[in-house]
Amino acid sequence: MEFRRLGNSDIEISEMGLGCWTMGGLNTDQGKSVGWADVDEDEVVKAVKTAIDYGVNHFDNADVYGNGRAERMLARILKRIGIRSDEMIIASKMGHDAGEYAHAYEPAHIRNKCEQSLRNLDRDHIDIYYLHHGNFGRNNQYIQGAADTLDDLVKEGKIRLKGQSAYTAAHFKTSVPVIKPTVLQSWANAMDSQFIEPNGPVGQLMAENKLFFIAFNPLRQATLLDKYDPDNPPQFEEGDHRRDADKFTHENLLALQPKLKKIKDRFGNSIPELASMALRFVLSFPNVAGVIPGFRNEEQVLANLSAVNRKLTRGDIAFIKRVLMAPE
Repeated sequence: MEFRRLGNSDIEISEMGLGCWTMGGLNTDQGKSVGWADVDEDEVVKAVKTAIDYGVNHFDNADVYGNGRAERMLARILKRIGIRSDEMIIASKMGHDAGEYAHAYEPAHIRNKCEQSLRNLDRDHIDIYYLHHGNFGRNNQYIQGAADTLDDLVKEGKIRLKGQSAYTAAHFKTSVPVIKPTVLQSWANAMDSQFIEPNGPVGQLMAENKLFFIAFNPLRQATLLDKYDPDNPPQFEEGDHRRDADKFTHENLLALQPKLKKIKDRFGNSIPELASMALRFVLSFPNVAGVIPGFRNEEQVLANLSAVNRKLTRGDIAFIKRVLMAPE
């Protein structure tokens, strides 16, 4: 396992981390599915223990994952397997639940949410604390208050590093100069590397500010593992956010098949081989500090950990881009 230092801090994360969204289970927000299918906690215990045994030390969580359920489960699991929480690098996020406030990034709300996450995680600090999105209200009216509040929480020792999660380059470009995070987070995978391309707007922003990227969705919600049959598309329960995702339609799964055929011919057709290809592709970018694939059980964690020993050549990376990023 390789470890990568974040900025000038003493925080080093394992290049392979665990995304904890699945641990939150089924969840809805104003009628919209925002969670995942429920997990078996005993299976998650086995998965977390195996990951730690292999060197994983980075867990990514958020207040809205099951409305705190995922944070509480992680704390409970670490205790069950006899791991001190402060031996791990634990991240969390806030911003999608405004509660009774006009905007989620009102200073008092940020502080309240941080305190609640600390209680959920049973910790006195959060190693990386992200703002979960880049919408700071009309004319960015809440951005300075958010920045000042995060700075205060750092001074108080409640968070160690500031992070910014966002879904557009424009939001990152607005946030970085004011929030001054050390870490950025968004999706990156072998079909969409827009945020980590060195010559792209976010890549240049990271280079200019010496920032690092944490990539979620590196397996494109397992569609890169060729798990789904286009003729029998997966059906997801209400409360599982994948229920409304276009990538799982018959048409889109069918269009992906010939691309995956080429990938399997070169890299192997087993799930561990495909997972290692996809994860190592993202980790090959020098601005990426770590990937945080989701997981439900030990089998999935072991498949993802196969990326630790996978090596990709420049030719491999060019091939992956040429095949998977080609227009339909």
